[in-house]
Amino acid sequence: GGGAGCAGDGSIDQPAPLYGEVPIEYPLSLWDQDMEGETLLRVRVTDTGHVDSVEVLESSGHVAFDSAAVQGARDLRLTPARKGGKRIEVWAKVPVHFSKRPRPDTVRMGA
Repeated sequence: GGGAGCAGDGSIDQPAPLYGEVPIEYPLSLWDQDMEGETLLRVRVTDTGHVDSVEVLESSGHVAFDSAAVQGARDLRLTPARKGGKRIEVWAKVPVHFSKRPRPDTVRMGA
């Protein structure tokens, strides 16, 4: 047996969003004003992949963005972090970017 590459003992597999998409609502009041911004969140991910605590690390400068980001982050589902094969609770940073992508054509209001 060799000891090469045994330094991975303290390494942690970080949590990752399950669906790739962060379920965050773009605040319509800011959409209409052509606002963009980014909120950096710090979230605690439990060993079951749920978020049970959310903090704003860096504000976007718009309260509506920040609260929408926090709201959405609470609904995140992630793969739990692992250390040595065991699922653990960790804090993770989640940047939430609000930019004006075109709304999908499939979303139509009214008849």
